[in-house]
Amino acid sequence: MEFALITLLNSLCYGLLLFMLSAGLTLIFSMMGVLNFAHASFYMLGAYLAYAISMWIGFWPALLMAPLVVGVLGALVERYGLRAVHRQGHMPELLLTYGLAYVIGELVQLIWGRAPVPYRIPAGLDGSLFTFYGTSFPAYRGFMMLVALLMLVAIRCLLTRSRTGLVIQAALTHPEMVEALGHDVPRIAMLVFGGGCALAGLAGVIGGNALVTEPSMGATLGSITFVVAVVGGLGSLNGAFIASLLIGLLQTVAVAIDYSLRDFLSLCGLSFSSGTDLRLHPHPFWDLTIAQMAPVLPYLLMIVLLICRPRGLMGAREG
Repeated sequence: MEFALITLLNSLCYGLLLFMLSAGLTLIFSMMGVLNFAHASFYMLGAYLAYAISMWIGFWPALLMAPLVVGVLGALVERYGLRAVHRQGHMPELLLTYGLAYVIGELVQLIWGRAPVPYRIPAGLDGSLFTFYGTSFPAYRGFMMLVALLMLVAIRCLLTRSRTGLVIQAALTHPEMVEALGHDVPRIAMLVFGGGCALAGLAGVIGGNALVTEPSMGATLGSITFVVAVVGGLGSLNGAFIASLLIGLLQTVAVAIDYSLRDFLSLCGLSFSSGTDLRLHPHPFWDLTIAQMAPVLPYLLMIVLLICRPRGLMGAREG
């Protein structure tokens, strides 16, 4: 019971962090049809900016200021970068964001170096939220989950309950009609791109001190973010939420299980001794544990899902 509860909470925490990171990517794709390859770099930039700001005025101001700065930078990228190449099709847009990811990565290393920085959890949250049968659950992980859920509610309210959200949703499917009604669709796209980058920056602020703030942090979670977007369905916020929780549960449970294929076969009554029921030679492959295979499982899930359901769990776009 203790193992199941703590594993479930850890998987929820990790899954909600993935959702915080993938939500912005999903919004950008649904609005512009662009897969932002620099999205994880904005996540990394948010963590580093939060570290720099927190060194001067503390974590709580950094929680507000760092995503705002990242959002402004994202809006500038859309206004003076993506908009300029939009007429050439999606390939130049992808190449621009791909190159931008390298530029951000190099700038981060020039400013903060290659070693991890000491971005720490705030003192007020550096403790235990509760203890269950002797096992403590960190308070900061509970805070991460709360922020992610509040972000989900805020996005939902913005898109469904506000006039701005209704205009954004209309611009997703009928941009010409929205523009004919007097709305500035390019400006809306700029705000959505900046908002998506700000969400990535918020994920960096929240996840940077819980994990590790270092130059490869974007590459570590960046590929998983695209897996979440594909599994959930490109452009589907609901799909991204479900896929984030599913992948978080899959990886967390896999890491917690220390069984190898040899162990599972032994449980089935098969063995590897000479002259046994199973005519297989001992090989290192059979000794691989599920925990060692955990990083590969999301990609296997994506492959299987693309074969069975190419549009993802709740995809609204083809491919």
